[in-house]
Amino acid sequence: MIPSVDRNGAIDHPLIKRIEGSYIVSNERQSLMEYTLPLSRLEPVEPARRDNHNNVAFEPKRSKSIEGAYTRLVYLLPAGRSPLEVVRSYQQEIKDHGGRILFECKGTECGGNSTSGSSGGGGYMSLGMYLFPEDRLKDDPRDSNGWCATASRIADQHYSAGEIPAANVHVSVLSYSIRDHSACSAFNDRTIALVDIIEDKPQKQKMVRVEAGEMARQISTTGSVSLYGVYFDFNQSEIKPESDATLEQIGKLLKDSAGLKLLVVGHTDNVGTFAFNLDLSQRRAAAVVNALATRFGIGIERLTPVGVSFASPVASTNTEEGRAKNRRVQLVQQ
Repeated sequence: MIPSVDRNGAIDHPLIKRIEGSYIVSNERQSLMEYTLPLSRLEPVEPARRDNHNNVAFEPKRSKSIEGAYTRLVYLLPAGRSPLEVVRSYQQEIKDHGGRILFECKGTECGGNSTSGSSGGGGYMSLGMYLFPEDRLKDDPRDSNGWCATASRIADQHYSAGEIPAANVHVSVLSYSIRDHSACSAFNDRTIALVDIIEDKPQKQKMVRVEAGEMARQISTTGSVSLYGVYFDFNQSEIKPESDATLEQIGKLLKDSAGLKLLVVGHTDNVGTFAFNLDLSQRRAAAVVNALATRFGIGIERLTPVGVSFASPVASTNTEEGRAKNRRVQLVQQ
């Protein structure tokens, strides 16, 4: 049934406006949740595995993990509105708040199964399954408006991920048209918008994780790759346990490319003197080299630690956001 009011108790997020004439058909709110924002197309997971519904698992090679308050709102759009129009509208809303678009895709360009929402089995994982798998549809009984909006067959898929730094907010928007679902026939050809809003806790925010294959691609193209998944406490050079996933990918890169030799370059922000940060960056680079050699069996002769303090920024040094982008480990081909 086409709704004429929002789902009972559902309200818009105060920062992101709905498209006029839309109705909320499903919603969720969590005070603290970890959310993974895709920043590249979905690719088959290696080694191959399947999800709980026997779909071949897919995930993006580039993503961003965020902790914070989570709001999910699923809207049914007025007749005649297209998924592209929906995504462009939300992108403009993000930009109007001083934000920027991090990633967008459409149709098969998004990777995985482009004709399924959050439900399905025995095929390929879809973007809807990655963002909001069927197992989480606990508050939407089968054939309810919320279930029909998220679990049906779809067409004309469009996706966008963005951030609003001033508000510490990330926004994910997946939009598509419902296609040929007999149990949900009232929604056929109508457009749906799945809007996820994550209010980051900046001190917990995790930056982009890069897989070994993407590292190899960037190095072959530009000669280097910058990584933000190696973590240290303030003014310290001991690697934190949260770095393990990125270290494993660096180890895999080096094992897959036996002839590759790298400079492991430590970059800091500009808090403190240049000399202090030069020593700190050198110690951090050496710690990464030591971890790769002792934990992953990489020959020490293939790795050269280099510290450059804050001599090579990639963003403004006047804001915390810019300083965070400058703190990184860079792998440079020798």
